Amino acid sequence: MYQSLLLLVVTSLLSAQLVVAQQEAPEPPSPKAPAEDELSSSSHSVRIGGADVNYTATAGRLVLRHEDNKPKAHMFFVAYTRDGQTDLASRPITFAYNGGPGSATIWLHMGVLGPKRVDMGSEGFQPAPPYRLVDNEHSLLDVTDIVAIDAISTGFSRAAEGEDPKQFHGVRQDIEAFSEFIRLYITKFGRWSSPKYLLGESYGTVRSAGVGAHLQSRHGIELNGIVLVSSVIDFSTLRGGAANDMQFPGFLPTYTVTAWYHKKLPADLQADFDKAVREARDFAYGEYLVALNKGNRLTTQEWDDMARKVARYTGLSAEYIRQANLRISPARFRKELLRDQRLVVGRLDSRFTATDRDAAGERQEFDPSNTALQGAYTAVFNDYVRSELGWESADQYFTSGDVRPWDYGEFQNRYLNLLEELRQTMARNPYLRVFITNGYYDMATPFAATEWTFDHLGYEPSYRERVSMGYYEAGHMMYIHPDMLRKFKEDVANFIESSRTSMEVPTSEP
Repeated sequence: MYQSLLLLVVTSLLSAQLVVAQQEAPEPPSPKAPAEDELSSSSHSVRIGGADVNYTATAGRLVLRHEDNKPKAHMFFVAYTRDGQTDLASRPITFAYNGGPGSATIWLHMGVLGPKRVDMGSEGFQPAPPYRLVDNEHSLLDVTDIVAIDAISTGFSRAAEGEDPKQFHGVRQDIEAFSEFIRLYITKFGRWSSPKYLLGESYGTVRSAGVGAHLQSRHGIELNGIVLVSSVIDFSTLRGGAANDMQFPGFLPTYTVTAWYHKKLPADLQADFDKAVREARDFAYGEYLVALNKGNRLTTQEWDDMARKVARYTGLSAEYIRQANLRISPARFRKELLRDQRLVVGRLDSRFTATDRDAAGERQEFDPSNTALQGAYTAVFNDYVRSELGWESADQYFTSGDVRPWDYGEFQNRYLNLLEELRQTMARNPYLRVFITNGYYDMATPFAATEWTFDHLGYEPSYRERVSMGYYEAGHMMYIHPDMLRKFKEDVANFIESSRTSMEVPTSEP
């Protein structure tokens, strides 16, 4: 009995101590308050098309959140909105981004869209440092408000603290992040009623196809137009393989115009640019494609005849083309065309040339058309965003972010292709128009491959009636050339105006 009583006393004392401990223990710390949007706004004026345009520039980061409201990422943007606009239902807004994947939007932002641009000189080639910021007399700000967005892990966009940035590095993840940003932006700034446009460059064009579909199906947001700058929607046109010859006819017309620029074509083609382009197009997707499809069923005579014809349109020797089995990769072409001069041509813009360490290799040491832009754009933007836009950050602005490996998801074992998603978006929104800009000297996303892709966008004529294309005697970033910048502005402004005001649904005979 004594032991039972002792046990009861000890138990009671322990229980009392537990109660006291529970009462006296400090409360667990409350969760850290959710990060808020960061914004820096300033007022400016610029002269566009002979008229003064007053505008507000807003540099900032919007917070993307999980369903429990916890921050998952901060997406950086710079928005330019024209002052004095009282009817936002009539004022277009354009969401713009570059591609990569992994590229910041510094190039579109500071090259063509914004009210300030990097001065690249009279021909668009690399200027000598120090570099200059100048007013952009061809900005689109007189026609549309502009929001330049950096993908997560590029620019000043970052995953939130404690979040793995890899969750944003993939085809679908990237599309969802941009779509969510656009939804947040139009909600925060009251732009649900505005005519809406997407403008993406390079990988940003395949992103646009996905974002347009996601905005429509997930958020109920319809677009008036999509501008595809140096487009690639179907990656099978860019990357060859043992069972895929589609890369080669797609690049051949770009080889032709590049050889024309460097004076490597036969006299009759060298004398007439339009003839050279027309013949190269017809040959590439005619005789050449048929020959490639025949593979090793080509006779010796057919093989030799085709090598001579490919040589005519590329400026390369027939013997080199025979050795390459009639299939000239872009990397080999860039190295071979001017090998006798110990020069290589650029990938983003084949007008650019550089000298490699040696002239014997298979691939160029670097892309002169890329390095020509890197230093100028980086220096000018880092000064501009802080000194004129008031964005204070010690973060490095990543012009190219670390997003590898990129998650291709359901496209892991096949070519990335969002053409069908674009078609479905257009089918559900019969008012949606598409405008595509093509640089003749673009060896990253060749114009003939883009034409082939959109020749397969649905087979009813109404689709074709809603797609238009512009062509520029420049490269991937056609806007670095002042004359092409002017033409780009005119073409995109006309597209926005026509797609915003035209409410007629295209019809066609069956």
